Amino acid sequence: MKRVWHTIRGYIAWSYDRGSIQYDVMVTLILLFVFLAPHWINFNDKPVGHSLSETGIVVYPDGPSGFVYEVDATTIKGGDDDALREQLQQAIEPVAGEAEITGYQAVRDARGRVRAYRVRVRR
Repeated sequence: MKRVWHTIRGYIAWSYDRGSIQYDVMVTLILLFVFLAPHWINFNDKPVGHSLSETGIVVYPDGPSGFVYEVDATTIKGGDDDALREQLQQAIEPVAGEAEITGYQAVRDARGRVRAYRVRVRR
């Protein structure tokens, strides 16, 4: 029994010399954990899908004088066309400055929910 505790203490303290059987066993157990644990343990570290910037707006160039602003749908309350244009204008104004919206399009996810709005702007 004393020998078993000595062996366990040696594993915990990592006191075995490199190249010994005990050292090889420790390294093998660590490698098994690293490569096999993700299959059995849920670490909840799935990658996040397409994320927008901190402001909720991503800007893309659209020709020589225009831009496309992708506005996160959570910043827009919705409504009719005029209300939606007004909300989109207010959302992009801090980023774009004074600009005219020439059109917008809803970007939907796989379930059909509006994820963002692509707003074409001319300065």
